[in-house]
Amino acid sequence: MAFIPMIIPSAPFTIARWFVFQGGRLLVHVESAEVPRLTDLAQLGLTAQRSVFLGTLYGEPSFVAEVDADSSPPAGLMWEGLRTLFTQYDAPLVAAASRAVQLIDWDRNHQFCGRCATRTQRREYEHSRECPRCGLVAYPRISPAMMALVKRGRQLLLARAANFPEGLFSALAGFVEAGESIEDTVIREVREEVGIEVSHLRYFGSQSWPFPNSLMIAFVCEYAGGEITPQAGEIAEAGWFDVDDLPRIPTRISIAGQLIRSVVEELR
Repeated sequence: MAFIPMIIPSAPFTIARWFVFQGGRLLVHVESAEVPRLTDLAQLGLTAQRSVFLGTLYGEPSFVAEVDADSSPPAGLMWEGLRTLFTQYDAPLVAAASRAVQLIDWDRNHQFCGRCATRTQRREYEHSRECPRCGLVAYPRISPAMMALVKRGRQLLLARAANFPEGLFSALAGFVEAGESIEDTVIREVREEVGIEVSHLRYFGSQSWPFPNSLMIAFVCEYAGGEITPQAGEIAEAGWFDVDDLPRIPTRISIAGQLIRSVVEELR
């Protein structure tokens, strides 16, 4: 594995990769979009509000840190949004950056106990923060979400969510609700978002996706009846597309792009 998640460094080190965030933006080199490799953030004149060890990326230890909102990027570096960077990064780097932004978000949001308001303490043997007064433990949040690509013969059901750019279509997606299995979610979300029924669910794969804190669990399923009726406020447009006449779809870096392209190859 090119990226190996860990809790603490397994050996001493002299240099590490640093994923430094200012809000939702990552500090990268202007020319290469790579994160800086340093011994400590002080080399850049930056002070971390918080930092967390991520694991190893290509054999090098990696950390995530967050700096003040008014911190200026050092010479040769810039702040860049993750969504933009993901179009340039390979899968291991996307995985590391996804873990980085989620861990720093967790650490920031759980400085105090949600039950009794006491300041929490970070545990050393796992990524968690514990309240020394009442014992409540807060772990990094993971939100499971389904993704469903519905097929009908050589046609795929693709939709453009209300927040998508014009012309971009993808598979359907939605978060798991309390008490649901992931299969229940697929059936419910497809019915809610486009008004059709599905059957013969087949697991495709999963991907950690930090927008926000999601674990995307993707399925292929068969059309089982109904007419497409886009959900108001959620789905701007949806339709059946032949595999040889698809609209613009997500890139391969996302599981949506991988899912659609995989099924297209199967059907051709």
